[in-house]
Amino acid sequence: MIVNNEQQIGSSKSMTSYLSPLVQDIKPSGIRKFFDLVSASKDIITLGVGEPDFITPWHVREACVYSLERGYTRYTSNAGMPELREAISGYLENEFKTAYDPKDEILVTVGGSEAIDLALRALITPGDEILIPEPCYISYSPITAIGGGIPVGIETFAKDNFKLTAEALEAQITPRSKILILCYPSNPTGAIMTYEDWLPIAKVVEKHDLIVISDEIYAELTYGTKHVSFASVPGMQERTILVSGFSKAFAMTGWRMGYACGHRDLISAMLKIHQYTVMCAPVMGQVAALEALTNGLGEKDKMVESYNRRRRLIVDGFRSIGLECHEPQGAFYAFPSIQNTGLTSEEFAQQLLVEGKVAAVPGTVFGLGGEGFIRCSYATSVAQLSEALERIGSFVAKIK
Repeated sequence: MIVNNEQQIGSSKSMTSYLSPLVQDIKPSGIRKFFDLVSASKDIITLGVGEPDFITPWHVREACVYSLERGYTRYTSNAGMPELREAISGYLENEFKTAYDPKDEILVTVGGSEAIDLALRALITPGDEILIPEPCYISYSPITAIGGGIPVGIETFAKDNFKLTAEALEAQITPRSKILILCYPSNPTGAIMTYEDWLPIAKVVEKHDLIVISDEIYAELTYGTKHVSFASVPGMQERTILVSGFSKAFAMTGWRMGYACGHRDLISAMLKIHQYTVMCAPVMGQVAALEALTNGLGEKDKMVESYNRRRRLIVDGFRSIGLECHEPQGAFYAFPSIQNTGLTSEEFAQQLLVEGKVAAVPGTVFGLGGEGFIRCSYATSVAQLSEALERIGSFVAKIK
């Protein structure tokens, strides 16, 4: 007699009992949960997705197509094409004064997200505490937990322009602290750190012998000042894994092209995990990334100029509506305060969606310090932003 799988397992038994407790304890993405509501609504202006509205430049797409026509469909080196690693090395040295040997200090990954995951898995011993300034990108804590680490949030504040301070960092350090994750320019706040801001942080990092994962995916998107990599601070490059990629500045989100740079011992450990999980990043994406670095810097600069105009529009718009909004000097997000409305972030976002037909992300999904704020991406057209601000203004006037 043939017994089906359900009979073998037991029809009343939940399959979740087979799952790792580490996975079961992870909460679903607050952003995705919220935008499930958006998909069921009509006439919504979405300010929620952290993705450029630009299409990847034609010559970058053409380079990929041409490589396929020539039959470039095989594996590359596990670490990535040598030509691409050399281009990344030259680019980082020219733009951000950080020098890495392309032979063994650069690893091409499947997006910056894989690079962060690899770094954490290579570094974490179960029970290690991972220090994470918040509000922050939503993936850091779940990936830390999956790797057996303990995420420790460090709250940052609008009064400090959401910058990490040495005092706040020092207050959270214990004997189990091992890794500090940085994300500047910041998602979701648009905050940046200057060289002077980094110096006291570097002293704390050195004092407590921390390793740093510096997520610099928005490095190119700064306004009025140039990005300063934490790895460029004296003494910090050796203990920093710099993570970046092509998604944001080069409008290449769907290509999933990222990279990690760091001490050869750290990159070698990450490479071991990488080669057993994904083997290598897709060759066609690597060809496109090489073209973007070689011939696409002009288009990148034009996109940054466009984001800057939209940045001014949305910040001025929120302030004219009566919502306080700190000056985002990087990335493409505004993080206005909605505290004076009397609503929580979740309430404001849900009511704005239903009544105002505008989708924004509740600040609470980004961790400590997010309550009382919403995240709005300005990586959308001026026309859409202008209409969204009108709708938000009408909604705020009605509820106040």
